[in-house]
Amino acid sequence: MRILTRLLSVAALVVVGWACLMSWPAIVHGHPAYAVMLALTLVVALLAGALSFRAGEPRRGWRLALSVVAALLAVVWLVALWWLRPFAAVEPALSALESTSTVVVTETATAILMQPGLDPLDTGIVFQPGARVDARAYAAVLRPLADAGYTVVVPKQPLGIAFLATNAFEGARDAHPEIARWVVGGHSLGGTVASMDAAEHDGDGGAPVTGLMLYASYPASDLSGLSSAVLSVSGTLDGLATPADIEASRADLPPGAEFAAIEGAVHSFFGDYGPQPGDGVPTITHDDARSQIGQVSLEYLRSLESR
Repeated sequence: MRILTRLLSVAALVVVGWACLMSWPAIVHGHPAYAVMLALTLVVALLAGALSFRAGEPRRGWRLALSVVAALLAVVWLVALWWLRPFAAVEPALSALESTSTVVVTETATAILMQPGLDPLDTGIVFQPGARVDARAYAAVLRPLADAGYTVVVPKQPLGIAFLATNAFEGARDAHPEIARWVVGGHSLGGTVASMDAAEHDGDGGAPVTGLMLYASYPASDLSGLSSAVLSVSGTLDGLATPADIEASRADLPPGAEFAAIEGAVHSFFGDYGPQPGDGVPTITHDDARSQIGQVSLEYLRSLESR
């Protein structure tokens, strides 16, 4: 068991080092939960490795069984830590986070806020990132919405999992009482959670959800009776939320839902975080796709003003 403990300690140090090397900016700017996991793993690995060199009686019976169970849990922990490594934001998303006279960008440990500096509208947007994607990666695609007067909130999800940030919308609404109505949206898994928010807060008495904006995403349940206006934007070459998946989602969305397909776009084009395993091969540039996504989104948001 001492040799196994040392091997696991080394493996833990390798995983922590690899995660920091590959995604340090995303770890620093992300929700603190993953950073805490890394720090805890580092401390336990160093401590366990050091203790494995102490002399002692060989473990037998229940102590041996407990050690085996602990080793198995350690393997599961390390696999989870490896899988949870976030996709770090890249340009032009990073430049889009800079404040100007027209948009003030504020970043906290749990959210990114884009507030119009001039003539803000009374409609706000809460946008949930895709699984394990750095929240900053959506700054460039969402910045035009803030430029147009919409307050935009991008939650930083614990461990990069939208299902762990299901209270983000209510938190944003409480923090911004000046907003009269909300549009919830998200990319991939984030859109699925946004759909849950739309269903729960559809027709609320105060500051209700009046719109649902899905980027390469679809709901997990039947929302065909939703009163909110729905926009579904997808890529025709998406390898993860495939065109077939998007087509199948029509049955779960209201009859008046708007569908916009970006020809030649892929899953990772809805943010700026580099290529994603399992995705398709694009036939248009990322800049072209981002521009089209922003234009479609703006047209949709403006259409809500007349509802």
